[in-house]
Amino acid sequence: MSGATIEKGGAQAPLAASPGADLSEVRDWIALLKPRVMTLVVFTGAIGLAVAPEATHPVLALAAILCIAVGAGAAGAMNMWYDRDIDALMRRTARRPIPSGRIAPNAALGFGLTLAVASVAVMGLATNWVAAGWLAFSIFFYVAVYTIWLKRRTPQNIVIGGAAGAFPPVIGWAAATGEVSLVPLILFAIIFMWTPPHFWALSLWAHGDYARAKVPMLPVTHGARETRRQILAYTIALFPVGLAPWLVGFSGPAYAAAATLLGGMFLLHAWRVLREPQDESGRSLAQDAAAKGAFKFSLYYLFALFGALALDKLVFG
Repeated sequence: MSGATIEKGGAQAPLAASPGADLSEVRDWIALLKPRVMTLVVFTGAIGLAVAPEATHPVLALAAILCIAVGAGAAGAMNMWYDRDIDALMRRTARRPIPSGRIAPNAALGFGLTLAVASVAVMGLATNWVAAGWLAFSIFFYVAVYTIWLKRRTPQNIVIGGAAGAFPPVIGWAAATGEVSLVPLILFAIIFMWTPPHFWALSLWAHGDYARAKVPMLPVTHGARETRRQILAYTIALFPVGLAPWLVGFSGPAYAAAATLLGGMFLLHAWRVLREPQDESGRSLAQDAAAKGAFKFSLYYLFALFGALALDKLVFG
């Protein structure tokens, strides 16, 4: 709040906080929730719920999606609390609310814990405790397994830790059905295999940040050339996994066509990353244009693939 004052009758009177300052503080608390990441989490969770074989009352479906969003935001807040030291060293994260001093670390931790407990409790009461259990485990996995254990210890951090972002469709399916079967596990596998090429494309052009913070991302520990190879390898492996809903008979030819097209386009981007003009160490001579293009397309890929699955099920039956 502003500490400015005005003269009033010979005495000092505090100025009221401006609406802009209040909105700025609200934006900081929202930023703790990682809203851009939350968008993808909510979307894939909603698709898992929408394609489940049992219909869910719209109010309960909305409650489930809200719980997934709040749970993801809680995990994001606790991630920012723990990573505040390395966030301060990286250009793309230094202006986050905690390292910049706009929100106290303990306040952020309390915020995250409160939202985590609330989201799990409401999910259990509104839908079922199977979905609540998966939601609780996803929060635990992101905070304890990925953020605290893996991220600073191994270049496989995003491979194993990527499972945290793959849980939402499983949670959505469980909210509708009260169980987990083969299809939601396939949706989990799609996101799990998608995460490494998505995140390593980002890390190629943000490797300087990770090196300064001593985070063992693959470009830092194994070099850019090996990272490019791994991006292509995982994208090749992702291609049949993306087709798996059709291969097991859950979806029809419309989805198969979309998955084939999207998978082929992703492979083309990964090939461009591999073949981008490089120096002897594999560093880009073209300002990482191919890696930036692959990163952006990877987001479109996942949104379009899950959207195609929903359309195939809801429109074509």
